[in-house]
Amino acid sequence: MIENVKSKYILKIIFNKIHKRKALEIIKYNKKIQKKIDINNKDYEKLSEIEIEIIPIENEYGPFININKEDEIYYHIYFNDEKEEIKRYKLNREDEITKINIIINYNVKSLSGLFYNCKCIKSIYFKKFYKNDINNMNNMFSGCSSLKELNLNNFNTNNVTDMSFMFSYCSSLKELNLNNFNTNNVTDMRCMFYECTSLKELNINNFITNNVINMNHMFSSCSSLKELNIDNFNLYNANNMMHMFYGCSSLKELNFPNFYINKEIKVDRMFSKCSNELKMKIRNNFKNIKDEAF
Repeated sequence: MIENVKSKYILKIIFNKIHKRKALEIIKYNKKIQKKIDINNKDYEKLSEIEIEIIPIENEYGPFININKEDEIYYHIYFNDEKEEIKRYKLNREDEITKINIIINYNVKSLSGLFYNCKCIKSIYFKKFYKNDINNMNNMFSGCSSLKELNLNNFNTNNVTDMSFMFSYCSSLKELNLNNFNTNNVTDMRCMFYECTSLKELNINNFITNNVINMNHMFSSCSSLKELNIDNFNLYNANNMMHMFYGCSSLKELNFPNFYINKEIKVDRMFSKCSNELKMKIRNNFKNIKDEAF
C-alpha cells in the first residue's frame, strides 16, 4: 500500500515537472513573439490590413476602385506619396497622379468587384495582405481591360470560396502568376479567366479543385493560351464544365492525367472552337467523353 502511494507521488512529481517545462517553453515562445508583435488593438489592425499600390494610365479618367457606401470607413486612399487621405474613387482628366496607395483594414470580409470595370489601371501590386478571412473575390479584377501587370505574390486566398469572373475581360494581361493561390475552399471558378485574350502563360499547378462545383467558361476565349497544365485538377464534385475551354484556339497541349469526367457533368461545347489537333487528342484519351463536348 505504502509503495503504491510512493509510486503515485513520484509519478505526480515527474508529471508536474514535464508540464512545468512545457509551460516555461510556451512562456518563452510567447515573450519572443511579443517582442516582435505586441497584440493590442492597433497592432491587430496593422497585422490584418491589405495594402495596394495602383499605377493608373496617364490622362485616363474613371473609377479606380469600387467601394460600398457602408464600407467607406474601412478604405484609406492616398494619391502619389502624399500623406493626406483622399475621399474620392475616380480620376479626373486634369489629375496628375502617378501612383495610388490604398489601405484596407481588418473589418472588410469581401473583395467582390473591388476593381470591377476600372479601365484606367495599368498596374496593381498587393504590397501587404495580412488578412486571412476574405471569403469572396468574384469579379475582383473583371473588366480591367488596360491592366498589364498584376503582382499577387503576397495574396491570401486561404478562405475564399468564390473566384467566379475574378480575372474575366482582363484583355491586356499577358501573364499571371498564381503560384501562392490556395484554392482548397473554392466552390465556384466559372468564367474565372473568361476573355483573357492576351494571356499566353498561366501556371495553375498548385490549384486544388476538390470542392469546386462550377467551372463553366473557366478558360473560355483565352485565345492566346498555348499550354495549360491541370495535372492536379480533381473534378469529382464538379457538375458544370460547359464551354470550359471554348475558343482556346492556340491550345495544342492540355495535360490532365487525373482528369475525371463522370456522366452527370455538363460538358456542352467544352472544347468547341479549339484546334482540331487538341480535339483529336481529347477524343483519343477520353473514349467516354460525350459528343456534346465538341
